[in-house]
Amino acid sequence: MRVLITAGPTYEPLDPVRFLGNRSTGKMGYALAEAFAAEGAEVTLVSGPSQLADPASPRIRTVRVETAAEMFEAAAAAAETADVWVFAAAVADYRPAHVAAEKIKKSGDTLTLELVKNVDIAATLGQRKRAEQFAVGFALETTNELAHAQGKLQRKNFDLVVLNSLRDAGAGFGHDTNKVTVLDAAGQIVNFELQSKADVARGLVSLILARRAATH
Repeated sequence: MRVLITAGPTYEPLDPVRFLGNRSTGKMGYALAEAFAAEGAEVTLVSGPSQLADPASPRIRTVRVETAAEMFEAAAAAAETADVWVFAAAVADYRPAHVAAEKIKKSGDTLTLELVKNVDIAATLGQRKRAEQFAVGFALETTNELAHAQGKLQRKNFDLVVLNSLRDAGAGFGHDTNKVTVLDAAGQIVNFELQSKADVARGLVSLILARRAATH
């Protein structure tokens, strides 16, 4: 089985010094890569900027990228032959319309940035997903979590969506633990209580493999 996983943040350059990014560390995506590899899968891990070392497993090929556009290119290349897609990366929705060639110098009391929308990696690839392929997305929400996650599942042609809430202590960006809720298109919900991200990853992989076997 071949698995595509996206992980970590994307950095969208503003000038040679600065970028727009987010607080994702890549820990959940990397843990998923290890868990899939432990089940015998061949994994392509497309990672945004992360302080984490490349996974040691020979079953995991790590592709390092920086921007959303680079992540899309790498993910699209791997998606064609992958049986399972897991979109765990926190991809920037927008990027600066113009990247300054030199460091932007301080002048005036305000600075206005024009942002343009990035490609929606999961949604774009979801339009190409074949019937035998299984797609899993992640949703990090702060309000109306279940409704937003359900909407994302339908819009992006996911088979499962994994919901994180920033209101849950010890979950989300930067932590070694996580607490997630998994939803499917039929409205079924599976809750994972707070535990290490490695344990969450193993549980998610078991659930993904079981759901894929049941539907394919």
